[in-house]
Amino acid sequence: MIVKLTEDIVVADKQAINELYKVGYYGRPKGDILELTLIEAAFLLYRNRIDIELDGENLDFAGFFKIASMRQQHFELKYIVYKDLRERGLYVQPGVTDFRIYPRGGHPGKTAAKSFVCVRTERIPMSLRDLMKSLNTASNVRKQMILAIVDEESDITLYEVNAIDPKGEMDEIYPDITAKATLLEERVIIWDREASSTLFKHGFYGKMLDENRLQLSLVESAYLIENGVINVHDRKSDDIIDIKEFSKRASTIEPEFPGKCKVYKDLRNRGLVPKTGFKFGTHFRLYSQVKSLDRMPHSENLVHTISPDHKFALPVMSRAIRLANSVRKHMVFAVQSEKKVEYIDIGRIKI
Repeated sequence: MIVKLTEDIVVADKQAINELYKVGYYGRPKGDILELTLIEAAFLLYRNRIDIELDGENLDFAGFFKIASMRQQHFELKYIVYKDLRERGLYVQPGVTDFRIYPRGGHPGKTAAKSFVCVRTERIPMSLRDLMKSLNTASNVRKQMILAIVDEESDITLYEVNAIDPKGEMDEIYPDITAKATLLEERVIIWDREASSTLFKHGFYGKMLDENRLQLSLVESAYLIENGVINVHDRKSDDIIDIKEFSKRASTIEPEFPGKCKVYKDLRNRGLVPKTGFKFGTHFRLYSQVKSLDRMPHSENLVHTISPDHKFALPVMSRAIRLANSVRKHMVFAVQSEKKVEYIDIGRIKI
């Protein structure tokens, strides 16, 4: 079957509608013709289903592939993913992202598409704004969002991206007094035994310095100051440090403090218990509830705080997700803006 290459599509006659679209759901019928994308045409040429003509001459696969790569950005990456999906027995069509794929046993005209696929190369950082745009597009029509990353050896790694709304079951139990605490070099210590015990055992705040005193992280301290649970004093003057001054000092000690603090407060307000995720290379590990310190539950999520203008270095993202999965956790990115915190779960999948 001879088809013709135009600017950015390949055009076939009415015969192709019966032989290509109705059988394999390639292309899109437009009246008495079938329009194929460059990627679909390359795959069909590879499968010897079509011959592609340009200016009266037939193009071999190499000739067409080179032309197509000059006419469509990232053509070779998208072809690699398209070919892989098709050879898995899936029906694939162009979509508002790069592709839409149909569930097994389904096809265009019979079932709705199941997933939207976005193709990226490992070499180019991916902006959070681009990711959120694709995620919102998929979510608005209730589709699964799949990120297909092609590495330098043309291997494909698939990730599912979801917006989540984490909730916990932790009830806050505070001491009856506003406890005195002191900001030392880079952490805060509560001196009162009863307050230390209550916050540690019932709220899982901090870590006991000894049987009487509790040491807190900066973000824990800020949260407890704002809730009137502790008064933090200067170690030299013993003056009370208000939340504004405390945040200023904490930001000097830890430059990431403002973002981490906002996410920490949001997670606590959702009934969750955030603890440091340093051992996993993230900001927090997350517990939905802690009933007993003697029988600590498994933390299901790792949380890393990012800003709206964040750009993912894809090898770094891949490493974080791989580590989270290896310890049976989900990798969650907390996007903190001035008005709210949003959460994105990114995990590896197989289809």
